[in-house]
Amino acid sequence: MKNMDRRFRQANFEALCSVVLALSFFVWWYAFAYGLGSGDPTRYRFVLGLPEWFFYSSVAGPALFCFLAWLMVKFLFKNVSLVPHEKEEVSHD
Repeated sequence: MKNMDRRFRQANFEALCSVVLALSFFVWWYAFAYGLGSGDPTRYRFVLGLPEWFFYSSVAGPALFCFLAWLMVKFLFKNVSLVPHEKEEVSHD
């Protein structure tokens, strides 16, 4: 793994970050949808006219995780050349 091309290391890192973010969103959604939403509907609390479980799982959650995805791309993802190292040099004849 030490001799792995830096492009592949970066791609693997970005893939891992993406999977972690996606799994985190699923856990968030599941926890709020089935955690708050599993009670008696007559006891639901409401946020902006929506049941609390729905607001946090399906309105606030996607907004939060879109923001987290933006942060991840902005600060963790890097532009890498798709050209192999042997072909990176361009001759200017």
